[in-house]
Amino acid sequence: MLKRRRRLLVLLALPVAFLLALPWIVDAIGGAWSRAPQEMPDGLSAETRAVVDAAYHGIDPARLFDYHVHLVGLGAGGTGCFVHPGMRSWWHVTRRVQFVVYKSAAGITDETTADQQYVNRLVDLLRHKPMPGRSLLLAFDRHYDEDGSVRLDNTEMHTPNIYAEQIAGEHADLFAVGCSVHPYRPDALEELERCAQQGARIVKWLPNAMGMNPADPRCDPFYAVMKKHGMALLTHAGEEKAVDSAEDQKLGNPLLLRRPLDAGVRVIVAHCASLAENPDLDTKEQTALVPNFDLFLRLMDDPRYKDLVFGEISATTQRNRMKGPLRTLLTRTDLHDRLVNGSDYPLPAVNVLIHVGMLVDEGLLQEHQAVALREIYDVNPIAFDFVLKRSLRGPGGERFPASMFHENPLLRAAR
Repeated sequence: MLKRRRRLLVLLALPVAFLLALPWIVDAIGGAWSRAPQEMPDGLSAETRAVVDAAYHGIDPARLFDYHVHLVGLGAGGTGCFVHPGMRSWWHVTRRVQFVVYKSAAGITDETTADQQYVNRLVDLLRHKPMPGRSLLLAFDRHYDEDGSVRLDNTEMHTPNIYAEQIAGEHADLFAVGCSVHPYRPDALEELERCAQQGARIVKWLPNAMGMNPADPRCDPFYAVMKKHGMALLTHAGEEKAVDSAEDQKLGNPLLLRRPLDAGVRVIVAHCASLAENPDLDTKEQTALVPNFDLFLRLMDDPRYKDLVFGEISATTQRNRMKGPLRTLLTRTDLHDRLVNGSDYPLPAVNVLIHVGMLVDEGLLQEHQAVALREIYDVNPIAFDFVLKRSLRGPGGERFPASMFHENPLLRAAR
């Protein structure tokens, strides 16, 4: 009887212990930083400052540009932002833990003021980088069915275009606005025209999560409006971790992007499609699975798309992408003039995603650079992301050139 009671007490104590330890676990996984952005660069060691200076060598501060910065919120203060209720409920443990990790990474401590806290932290990080540069601040549309009805139950997050325009306008020296318009929504063309009139020149999609097929003929009028206004499409390709359905993951097949490319729309492939596999649509059976990254390279190597398709390198330094895609991107110097940088903030502030020691083991970083990068992360995760990418070296000494971190003249983010 006594042993049974002890076992029962242990079982009851485990959830309590987990909840008590959760804040520490979350911070270790997520925002494991402890210093203020204002400490950069004067608060860094001399050795780390040297690594930072080397990373910024050759960068034009007037042209420095980040093509992938998320604006997110909970709707606090009437912003219109939305996250799926499953992210905020312990009945969905995995999604809830993901949510609290993201909160930690973004510096959100109070959900009643979460939207403003997110903006304040982001602006603080950007203003205290060695060179603030400008960033594309992204809206994010909801999931729509093929009949044009909105599906909030399938919407992981939503950031309205008007809110993104507001924040970008309040910090115009830091941000250009990236709109997000689902092509199936009934007012898609009207909203796209409105965004263009507001100065947006890049449209953000995540097909796997938002439910659009880029190769759907119904998108053709949408592409026609984009081309008329010189707008580019920044679209996720490859696997999306927020989606479980294999059918939805097929929407991330890079080969589906031929339709906007054939319509003359410039396409920026986020993350260079560097995760998971999809059917090879160029085969008769269309059953063979091919790495999405290889399908992306097929587009990049197609002479028809020389000035139309581009790759964006955010997330390629993450531990699950670096061995193949990252090394290839470094060594394929012939592609460098069509690669652009994106941080995918707040993901660089999720500590567990990037392991600089593994990059040292792979021969892509030097040990002293890894030491410096850990110090930089503790002060400014966005600066960490930039310095990391500029410090990487391929097996033949290849590196990402300074021009890759400038705004590409063919991909203007604002009129």
